Amino acid sequence: MARHAVVIGAGVIGCAVANELIKTGLAVTVVDALPAAGYGSTSASSAIVRFSYSTRAGVAMSYEGLHWWRNWADVLAPARPDQLAEFIQYPMIMWKLPNAQYERVLPHFDALGIAYDDLTAAELTDRYPYLATDSFGPPVPLDDARFFADPSGTLEGGFVMPESGYISDPMLAAQNLHEAAVANGASFLFNTRVVGISRSGHRVTGVELADGGAIDADIVVNVAGPHASKINELAGVVDDMNVQTRALHREVYIVPQGDLDLEANGVMIGDEDVGVYFRPERGGNLLVGSAEPECDELLWIDDPDAYEPSLDEDEFQRQVLRAARRLDGLPVPRAKRGVAAMYDASDDWLPIYDRSSLDGFYLACGSSGNQFKNAPIAGYCMAALIDAVESGRDHDGDPLQVTAPFTGFGIDMGTFSRLRNPAATSMNVFG
Repeated sequence: MARHAVVIGAGVIGCAVANELIKTGLAVTVVDALPAAGYGSTSASSAIVRFSYSTRAGVAMSYEGLHWWRNWADVLAPARPDQLAEFIQYPMIMWKLPNAQYERVLPHFDALGIAYDDLTAAELTDRYPYLATDSFGPPVPLDDARFFADPSGTLEGGFVMPESGYISDPMLAAQNLHEAAVANGASFLFNTRVVGISRSGHRVTGVELADGGAIDADIVVNVAGPHASKINELAGVVDDMNVQTRALHREVYIVPQGDLDLEANGVMIGDEDVGVYFRPERGGNLLVGSAEPECDELLWIDDPDAYEPSLDEDEFQRQVLRAARRLDGLPVPRAKRGVAAMYDASDDWLPIYDRSSLDGFYLACGSSGNQFKNAPIAGYCMAALIDAVESGRDHDGDPLQVTAPFTGFGIDMGTFSRLRNPAATSMNVFG
């Protein structure tokens, strides 16, 4: 009889983990408290595919992820090609700012051969006439008199990643993976809550369910998103983790583009100068979210089970007005429209893809709102890590190196260790 793995969480990463684990010969059951795959944080993702990470492994993983999305039908085969999430290509810009993200990112781009254009402000204006290249930063709160101050100058320019883009429907992407996993033999239990982790000595033995039932398992993978920290507490593995995760309230807004021609000549930006990110959306809209500038207070959620999503008027005004400074002619609607949800944020904004101190219990958490793009390759890496550790590898002492199947890049899984020093890796959500 095949060994049995339970995956807690049916978001896009959980479904990817399940689909890859079952290919290794494990029997797989996915348990999720919600009614369908991708119903939680995944459904609220902006689903941006970009490569601007400050670690070599992060850049390698995200660029590898691009190739999975580009080959989505082949990745999921057999699949229904008329019902697949679609990769939509749009370039993304990193501004040239002092001590900004690009200084960490570009050396990895150069080493891995990832394309980018180094453009001056004038060249960016020629390419994207609607894009203001004024310097407005650093970001300040809406009630600060400097919020509407005149620009302090002109930005030096920016780096354009031409191969970036976004996924048309993040929930559909999770459902695609769900269907692929089921076709490969995985089982899914929805509307089912995990309330306990069973163990015998130093080894996990299964999960306990809210309805009084239990599932025996040789392996348990925590991909519970905003509930991941609670699951780790149930497993008794928190004290061993140098990096913790917790639930964070975030909002993404849908704003009409007005007369801007962003579908034909659009661009995406993680804008550290004004404090937002945005991307075009089909149907003449723009998605706008916070870049987590230091001046904005973060709303942490103590009890994710008691969370009630709602859009905040002040937050809406702050982020949309920031985007309007960058996009000449962007209308600011009177009524807010968007989605509110919880992210599973880590101390340093990097994910945890790792084993734990409890044998057989694995972690794929702390996705921090920036790991959607990596879901397919993250599932592949987790399956490789689990296979290696279950075969006796000391991953803590000798971190696994995964060879990415499309690009051939080496992905150092030690980068995502629970034992890393968060003080050395801490950054914003674009990290």
